[in-house]
Amino acid sequence: MKTSDINFKVTLDENHLPEKLNWNASDGGGAGECKSMMVALWDSKENNTLRIDLWTKDMSVDEMKKFYHQNIMTLTDTYLRATGDTLVADKVKKFFLEIGKENGVLI
Repeated sequence: MKTSDINFKVTLDENHLPEKLNWNASDGGGAGECKSMMVALWDSKENNTLRIDLWTKDMSVDEMKKFYHQNIMTLTDTYLRATGDTLVADKVKKFFLEIGKENGVLI
């Protein structure tokens, strides 16, 4: 059985705020620096989602709006692939297309 590691390195400032975020994947999937990350894990024992949301001090509000919008849209794609529930996926996509236009993420 093959295994792969995905690692995150968070550099904090004196106030423990993220100053730098780096990631790498052991199977050659890539590596680099980023300004924000969202990691969600499903804890089946607790029947609950565990999350880590981090962003650096220099990430702008406009970048965060775009990051958030793109995450919702791709999560909706994942939801559709996992459930086949086109009704809900279409509603979420339609709603977030409107939100993207309202907050300037989409033109």
